[in-house]
Amino acid sequence: MREGRVALRARLLRDNVGAGEREERPQVGAIGIVLFMLAAVIVSAIIVRVLPRAIPTPLVQIALGAVIAAVSDQEVPLDPEVFFLLLLPPLLFLDGWRIPTPALRQDKVMILELALGLVFLTVLGVGFFIHWMIPAMPYPVAFALAAIVSPTDPVAVSAITARAPVPKRFLHVLEGESLLNDASGLVCFRFAVAAAITGSFALTSAVLTFVQLALIGVATGIALTIGVMRATHWISRRFGEESGSHVLVSLLIPFLAYEAAEHLGGSGILAAVAAGITMSFVELSGSVRSGTRVQRRAVWDTVHFALNGIVFVLLGEQFPAIIADAASAMRATNKSEVWWLIVYVLAINLALAALRFGWVWISLRVGARLKAARGQPAEDPDFRLVAAMSLAGVRGAITLAGVLTLPLALPDGSPFPARDLAVFLAAGVIIASLLASSILLPRLLHGLAPSPSDTESDGVERARIAAARAAIPAVEEALHEMASGQQDADLYAQAARRVMDVYRRRIEGHTLDQNAERIRKCDEIERQLRLTGLRTEREALFALARAGELSNADSRRLVHEIDLLEERFR
Repeated sequence: MREGRVALRARLLRDNVGAGEREERPQVGAIGIVLFMLAAVIVSAIIVRVLPRAIPTPLVQIALGAVIAAVSDQEVPLDPEVFFLLLLPPLLFLDGWRIPTPALRQDKVMILELALGLVFLTVLGVGFFIHWMIPAMPYPVAFALAAIVSPTDPVAVSAITARAPVPKRFLHVLEGESLLNDASGLVCFRFAVAAAITGSFALTSAVLTFVQLALIGVATGIALTIGVMRATHWISRRFGEESGSHVLVSLLIPFLAYEAAEHLGGSGILAAVAAGITMSFVELSGSVRSGTRVQRRAVWDTVHFALNGIVFVLLGEQFPAIIADAASAMRATNKSEVWWLIVYVLAINLALAALRFGWVWISLRVGARLKAARGQPAEDPDFRLVAAMSLAGVRGAITLAGVLTLPLALPDGSPFPARDLAVFLAAGVIIASLLASSILLPRLLHGLAPSPSDTESDGVERARIAAARAAIPAVEEALHEMASGQQDADLYAQAARRVMDVYRRRIEGHTLDQNAERIRKCDEIERQLRLTGLRTEREALFALARAGELSNADSRRLVHEIDLLEERFR
């Protein structure tokens, strides 16, 4: 049985088109197109600030990718396995790293219902619907397509709801769902692809294989992350900390976790997610210097922005070829007219939205009844909120990155069945869901009353006050140690008073007495004055560097210090 599972995984992960069968392409042209794609990602960030606020960034990036395809005579070569390895592990790792744990604890039932239950229901329901609608698409391919369109995209949702009044709990549920359903959808996708390759599927064997993949994958991701980070911290304590090395280690962890899990017979997808979640807990130890955290966050923000942008630009660049291939595939069916492709895309989107609406409505109703049975206050779900959650199921980078990894051929050398049609339908679902959400979602959310969690404190201010109260006695203790035996002890006392005044003002500014508002207003005035002073300092340093009175290295160091202070006050 173990040999069968190994063979199954080997067939699933094998690149079925040999390197010798691939057409040679000039590398310079491919590198040039990649540079154009990165430039398009940068330009898209500029365009969305000029265009109306309702247009999400992914749509702009898709349009720019289409422009690249129109002006370039060379198509970007895609190796499915390389594409999968380069894009998905870091995206999944970052999803796990930034998973909103408080929201997960508060709405864990709802999030798990959407991230697990809805995904499996979508694979079955939409899979059968796709095969019924397109008989030329075999069941395994239909299930694979349904699985890969089941994960939602948090970046696309954020792009649409960024400037709309969205209830906080609404966003938390969507974020938690989108971070967890990536893994469940991709695992279902890989099983469906395995069934398409082998031509057989046994439920018992699939369940056992899934348990094995999950246990080995999750354990590998956790163990590798803890081991690597402990080794890094031990080296830093013994020999000093190098920020660049820490950043590079964090960039390598998702790839190491993915490859290690795949080598050990586990799921690399779940290993990358588990590594990210483990990283979020390891980070709480605070063993990394603040400067390293600032640099690491900046690097990962850039990587996340670039990878997501490249996926959508790549969709636009590949879309003309995808349409042509899908049109050719349609000629083999009874419905050879190209406009049937649009009908299929709209039908799949409607099926996804209807299934999502029904699942969310039933989940909220059942949750309300359970609360009422326990004597807790409960309300029936608001129709507009349920409709908004249904429309917010936008597909994005994970869907496209996954569907493009469909094998090009079966083990016997024959073409993978309905691959071109599946790729087109997944791409069409992404674009259609983006358009529908960008047009309808702001209208549904307009005037929607905030959820109770929006009017309550989320604990941030309480944490600030608790931190300030803990800091004051620590400053006093440090003062006694530093000033002991010093002749100028009054200087230490004066400096300590200035530091503690900052913490006392923070505490007083968040009390409920009559002076609280005045103190907060004074803090805001002081913040604006500090920002003005910092900007002036930086301009003076640049002027000194330009005049040759300050070295470039010293100017960079001083400006960096000012930049960090400015970000703090912002």
